[in-house]
Amino acid sequence: MTRFFYGFCLTITLSLLQACSGDRVFEAYQGMEKQSWNINDTVSFDLNPQENTIGLIAVKYNTDYAYRNLYFKYFLSDSAGNTLESQLLNIRLFDSKEGKPTGKGFGSTFTRMDTLPIESHDQYHKIEFVQYMRVDDLEGIEAIGFKQVKK
Repeated sequence: MTRFFYGFCLTITLSLLQACSGDRVFEAYQGMEKQSWNINDTVSFDLNPQENTIGLIAVKYNTDYAYRNLYFKYFLSDSAGNTLESQLLNIRLFDSKEGKPTGKGFGSTFTRMDTLPIESHDQYHKIEFVQYMRVDDLEGIEAIGFKQVKK
């Protein structure tokens, strides 16, 4: 009877652990030392290629950020360092009417996640982000993250 009970508990525990892992394949953040993103700073993540995944960018920012939007460019590279894809994108960080942050958070810090329109799904080994705001330092950017989830 106790052997059955322990087996049952082990099965339930393993099922719960598997359920908690979710669909996340990869997730990492790189913090900005001075809570600002310099125009010369490239944020990069080395990845293992995954089929059937969706890429997401995460921007952790605070109310010191002086703009509504964040323009950035991403670059995807293969294992040899060849650029497979790059695109200029825009994320709205503050509502245009009321000026409220569009990300989730509390106090003065928020995180906004948005889907990247990646076409080279299982071919890229590295993703890099650069800011395209035409200012040297973007005050109020605390971290940039990348997340891959299963479709």
